[in-house]
Amino acid sequence: MQNIDPVFIVQPMLVVAVCVALLLYLRRRRGFQAAVLAYSFVAYSVAIALKYAVQIPTVGWVTSRFGQTSVELGAYYGLQTVFFEVGLAYVVAWYAVKRGRMGTKDAEGYGAGLAFWENGVLLGVLSLVNLVAYYAILSTSSSLSQMVYQVLSTDSPGLFDSAPQALAAVALGTIERLSSIMVHLAWGYLCVMAAVYGDRRLLLVAMPMGMIDFLVPFATSIGLVGFEALVFTLSAFSLFVAWRAVRWAERGRGSGPSDSIRAEQYKT
Repeated sequence: MQNIDPVFIVQPMLVVAVCVALLLYLRRRRGFQAAVLAYSFVAYSVAIALKYAVQIPTVGWVTSRFGQTSVELGAYYGLQTVFFEVGLAYVVAWYAVKRGRMGTKDAEGYGAGLAFWENGVLLGVLSLVNLVAYYAILSTSSSLSQMVYQVLSTDSPGLFDSAPQALAAVALGTIERLSSIMVHLAWGYLCVMAAVYGDRRLLLVAMPMGMIDFLVPFATSIGLVGFEALVFTLSAFSLFVAWRAVRWAERGRGSGPSDSIRAEQYKT
C-alpha cells in the first residue's frame, strides 16, 4: 500500500521551529513578558471561534450565491479577518496596555504570539501530529490502514504525489506559512503600539492587512506559484509598512532615543 511521502512531515516541523525561534529571539532581544503569549492566545482563539461561528452557517450560501472565485467571497473572508483577527488583537492589546501588562517592548512579541498560535500550533503541531499518525498507520497492513488510505486518497490525494511534486508542495506551503507569520507579526505589532501611544491611526494602518485573505478564493485562478509569491510580497510589505508607520508616529510625538522607555509609562 502506498504511504504518504515523509517530506510532508518536514513542513510543519520547519514552521514550528521558525515560530519558536522567532519567539525566543524576541524574548532575548526585547525581553517581552511571558503574559504576552497568553494575551495573544486569547485574541487569536476568540477570533477563530468567531470566524467559525460566522462561516459554518453562512459560507455555503455565500459560495453558492456568488461562486467559488468571486470578489464577494474574497470580501467575505477578508472582512472577517479585518474585524475578528485584527480588531480583536487591538481590543486585547488595549486592555493589556491599560492594565499595565504590556508596553512597547512587548509589541513584537505580541505579533509573534499571534503568528505562533496560528502557524506553530493550529497549522503546525496539529498538522504534524496528523501526518505522523497517517505515516505510522499506513506503514502497517491493518484494516485501519486500509480505511485511512481510502479516506486520504479521496480527501487529500496530494499526500500521495510523487517526490518532486511533494517537494514543490512543501516549498509552497512553507512560503505560505512564512507569509502568515510576517503579516500576523505586522498587525500585532501595530495593535500594541496603537494602544501604547493612543494613536488610532496605527490601527487604521493595521486593519487593511487583514484583507490579505481576500485573495484566498483566487488561489487557483492565479496559480499556486503566483498566488504564494503575491501573498509573500504583500506580507513582507506589510511588515515594512508596520515598522515605518510606528517610526512615523514616533516622530510625530517628538520621539527621542529614550522614547521607548517613556512609552512604557504611557497608558491610554
